Amino acid sequence: MRALLLTLITVTFLGSLAQAGDAAKGEKTYRKCASCHMVGPKAKNRVGPQLNGILGREIGSIAGYKYSKGMLAYAAEQKVWNEENLAAYLTSPRKVVKGTRMSFAGLRKQTDRDNIIAYLKKAAK
Repeated sequence: MRALLLTLITVTFLGSLAQAGDAAKGEKTYRKCASCHMVGPKAKNRVGPQLNGILGREIGSIAGYKYSKGMLAYAAEQKVWNEENLAAYLTSPRKVVKGTRMSFAGLRKQTDRDNIIAYLKKAAK
């Protein structure tokens, strides 16, 4: 029993380290997003909404931004952006949110998604 508990703790700890992400690398990867989304003190909505404070923010809640029907339906299901649903969305936006207007195909690499999320945590406060 003790060995099983120790194994579970180790796997959980190592799993969280693997998903920590690197904000500096995420800033570079974020350049793929920057033509449509802004982040930082002067961020404004563009083709996509600004991303300040996205983690913990209600989905589809930026005032003045016209969300697609698909995103509004997704918001009714998910309610709030968290690391898990944002990572899934970044993997394949059109598969996760049917009818989204986001034309970006997604990020295949888990490390790219982890890094962008780390960057957004740091930059979008």
